[in-house]
Amino acid sequence: MSTLAPTLEAFFTQRLTAQRRASPHTVAAYRDTFCLLLGYARQQTGKEPAALQFEDLDAPLIGAFLDHLEHVRGNSARTRNARLSAIHSLYRFAAYLHPEHAALIGRVLAIPPKRFQRSTVSFLTDNEVEALLRAPDRTTFLGRRDHALLLLAIQTGLRVSELTALTHGDIVLGTGACVHCQGKGRKQRATPLTTTTAAVLQAWLTQPPRTPTAPLFPTRQGQPLSRYAVTLLLNRHAATAATSCPSLSTKKISPHVLRHTAAMRLLHAGIDTTVIALWLGHESIETTQIYVHADLTLKERALARTTPIGTKPGRYQPTDKLLAFLEAL
Repeated sequence: MSTLAPTLEAFFTQRLTAQRRASPHTVAAYRDTFCLLLGYARQQTGKEPAALQFEDLDAPLIGAFLDHLEHVRGNSARTRNARLSAIHSLYRFAAYLHPEHAALIGRVLAIPPKRFQRSTVSFLTDNEVEALLRAPDRTTFLGRRDHALLLLAIQTGLRVSELTALTHGDIVLGTGACVHCQGKGRKQRATPLTTTTAAVLQAWLTQPPRTPTAPLFPTRQGQPLSRYAVTLLLNRHAATAATSCPSLSTKKISPHVLRHTAAMRLLHAGIDTTVIALWLGHESIETTQIYVHADLTLKERALARTTPIGTKPGRYQPTDKLLAFLEAL
C-alpha cells in the first residue's frame, strides 16, 4: 500500500473528525471529492486507488481533474472551487507527515481557485410571501406543518439543514419567544420569533403533542424531513401560489431563497448588516454584503438624497454636410 492511502485515511479520522470535529455534511462533501479524484486518477494512470502514490496526484493531474469537473461533468466554478478546497486541505495535512513531498505539495497548493460571476441574490416580495403562506391547506396535518415551516423559514432565515434538524425542545414560547439551532461550525444561536410566528408554532406544537426530542417538522412516519422533501413541498406550494401571484412563476424558488428573503426584509427595515450577519449566523460580515448589492430600493433611497447634477442634454451636430453623410452610412 502506498503512503497516499494511509495519509488519506488519517486525514478523515484524525484531522476532520478528531481535530476539527467537522460536521457530517463536511465529511460527506470531502468524501465525494476524493472518490471523484481517485476515480479520475485510476482512469488516467491505470492504477487502483490503493496503489496510487503522491507522485501520481501531482499538480498537472489535479489541474486536469478540475477541468474534467467543469467540462465533462458540467460542474460550476463554485463546485470546482469547493473540490479544490478539499484537496488543498488534504495536502496541507500531508505537508506535516511527508516533508519529502514538499515540492509536489507546494505546487498543488499553488493552484488558485477560479473566479466566477456572482449573480444577484433572488428573494420574495411581501406580496409573494403572503401568497406562498396562503398556499398550504391548513385543514390538514401536512398543510399546517408546511405553513409553520415556511413561516419560520421566512421570518428567521434558518438554513434548510437547520430547519430539518429542529426539535420540539428548540422552540421557546411565551416571554422572549425564540428558536435555538446549531449552524455551521457547530455554532449555537438563538433567533427571536415574532408574535405571529410564535402563535402559529404554539398551535402546531399541540397538534399532536410531542416529546421535546421529537422532530419539529416530521414526516407522516414521525421522521425528520430531508432537504429534498423541503425543496419538493416548497416547489409544490410555490406553484399553487403562482396562480394568485403570477410573479412567482418567473422565479426559481429554493429553500435558500427563503433565507435571502428574511435577510432582505431585515435590510428593508433598516437593520444594520452586522446585526443581519449575527441573525443569519454568517462567519463574516462580508457574506452579508450581497444583500446590500441586491437591494435596489436601498440604492434608490441613496440616490434620492443626492443633489442632481446640473447639466442639460445635448445633441451632436456635424460640422460638415459631407461628414454628416459619411457618419450616417
